[in-house]
Amino acid sequence: MTVRDVAARAGVSPATVSRVFTQPEAVAPETRQRVLAAAQELRYAPNPVARSLARRRTGNLGIVVPDIANSFSAMVIKAVQQEARRAEYALFVAASDELPDDEERWARALAPQVDGLLLASPQSPDAVLHDLAETVPLVVTNRLLDGVPAVLTESAPATGHAVEHLHALGHRELAYLAGPDGYSNSRRVAGLHAACARLGIDPVLLGPFPARFSSGVRAADLVLAAGATAVIAFNDDIAAGLLTRFADRGVRVPDDISVVGHDDTALAEMVTPRLTTVRIPAATTGATAAQLLIQQIRGTDGTARRYELPSELIVRRSSGPAPA
Repeated sequence: MTVRDVAARAGVSPATVSRVFTQPEAVAPETRQRVLAAAQELRYAPNPVARSLARRRTGNLGIVVPDIANSFSAMVIKAVQQEARRAEYALFVAASDELPDDEERWARALAPQVDGLLLASPQSPDAVLHDLAETVPLVVTNRLLDGVPAVLTESAPATGHAVEHLHALGHRELAYLAGPDGYSNSRRVAGLHAACARLGIDPVLLGPFPARFSSGVRAADLVLAAGATAVIAFNDDIAAGLLTRFADRGVRVPDDISVVGHDDTALAEMVTPRLTTVRIPAATTGATAAQLLIQQIRGTDGTARRYELPSELIVRRSSGPAPA
């Protein structure tokens, strides 16, 4: 079925049919209903590409994440994709590999092709992000930026709870494996230092490390050399790398050393022993950011807003009493 078929059935011009699907407010309600009824009878669906061109919209959203292979990024992407589908948008995905220059390059490449752009934990300078925000509707996660809508995950209290949990188990020699510089790592470190100060612990900070499995494998020997009986990792991927290297060296978890991660991705339930971790709401982060972006595109949210999502400690098998 074509526009002309619908026009003939409804008794209007093809131009009126086009306006009903691109500028419905410009057509009288009775005429609009007649055209929609004719379209339904004929099972007519407007071409989405033509429709987006008429509206001067692409029908696309874009997202740039630090690492597509990272478990947390995958959860965020999935949640954004679900929200995009509900709103009838396609989603373009790119990864920066935690390189600010690549992040900017991908963001600028996507900007002309999308109606809105989402940057997950961006590391680009403020000036670059403000410039992007003037080019395309922009939402960021885990980054504080004046005038730009953001979704933040506040992990400091829950990281403090992880320290308290380990202290209650008798641990006094504690190491922290830092992730990439930015909001997420700074909040974890803030929670760590606050809890350690209260409890009289002097933690060892190692890193920063890329937020991936191989970093944990590489850092495991450093943790053991530091004499730590417990280690808190920036994310579950790093923690999983620790578990693998400890197993290779015959170091028992949690008998010889306790391990705590961050994120609570599916990986935390897959490793042995199952991982004690701080649950960061990845899916809620992605869904909230996507909704905020769509509202900005459609003009239903006139002011920049900021959402802060809580985290919580999930205790599993990888943490136990400190060795005698």
